[in-house]
Amino acid sequence: MKRVFSGVQPTGNIHIGNYLGALKQFVELQDDHQCIYCIVDMHAITVPQDPKALKEHILDVAALYLAVGIDPEKSIVFVQSDVPGHAELSWVLTCSSYTGELSRMTQFKDKSKNKESAPTGLFTYPVLMAADILLYDTDVVPVGNDQKQHIELCRDLATRVNGKYPGTFVVPDGRFLKEGARIMALDDPSKKMSKSAENIHSRISLLDEPSKIKKSIMKATTDSDGVIRLDTENKPGISNLLNIYSVLSETPVADLEKKYEGKGYGDFKKDLVEVTVDALTPIRERFEEIRHSEELMTILRDGAEKADEIARKTMKRVKENFGLGL
Repeated sequence: MKRVFSGVQPTGNIHIGNYLGALKQFVELQDDHQCIYCIVDMHAITVPQDPKALKEHILDVAALYLAVGIDPEKSIVFVQSDVPGHAELSWVLTCSSYTGELSRMTQFKDKSKNKESAPTGLFTYPVLMAADILLYDTDVVPVGNDQKQHIELCRDLATRVNGKYPGTFVVPDGRFLKEGARIMALDDPSKKMSKSAENIHSRISLLDEPSKIKKSIMKATTDSDGVIRLDTENKPGISNLLNIYSVLSETPVADLEKKYEGKGYGDFKKDLVEVTVDALTPIRERFEEIRHSEELMTILRDGAEKADEIARKTMKRVKENFGLGL
């Protein structure tokens, strides 16, 4: 089976954009791939973090992995910093990368905009991301479309190293989301749904109570047209809600357009509230069941051991090829 690797940062509550765009895909892949899913805590410290809060968020994401359906019997689930190979390989790849290509990374340019100086970790974290992937001889990386540039860098680094030291890395392919799964902010559909947005009603988090879900959806931006149809350019608000409804209910958008022909936004939103609550309630219940359990800690410890075993083999090959160690 082909090997899959991906990870999520432990920064705040995961929202439905993360779920529909990434986690749902993680679950689907584990039936016919060897899957490795990581909580990438080392990426989180590219910006200041409260240590206690970070530890809690790590466990939150781990519990949500399991709550959405990732099966530790089928997939390896672990915390990035528990496997030393991530940092070790990151340095090797840093020595094979160039400041020019890193300075062109869109996310770095966005996050460092109007700043005289930026943290070095923010500049080099795409190299760490490449190390995360290459450490496990990954074939497929399921990521959002906004990560295409990072996957391209990872492939470039792997190819560059292989050109000098043949057979060092497997060159991975990205598995990118369909456009329909790109979930936008409820209050401003021109922007991606974000964990860090000030307005809590701009997003629906996986652990939101039904009352919060209802309020956020009923307040969601639409338009004055009153027609329920997919038109991302002219009707971004209702198009975003249609995409959410379609993916959560596994109903084609065209069928939803027919269902709500002649009906108003109020009826549509009320039904979307019901669909969303029905989809998220089992996730929230499973999360609450496992979050503070010894089962969760055991899964993460076992996952780290399995991941480290694979990582050590890769680093042995890398060191031999680079002439490192004795």
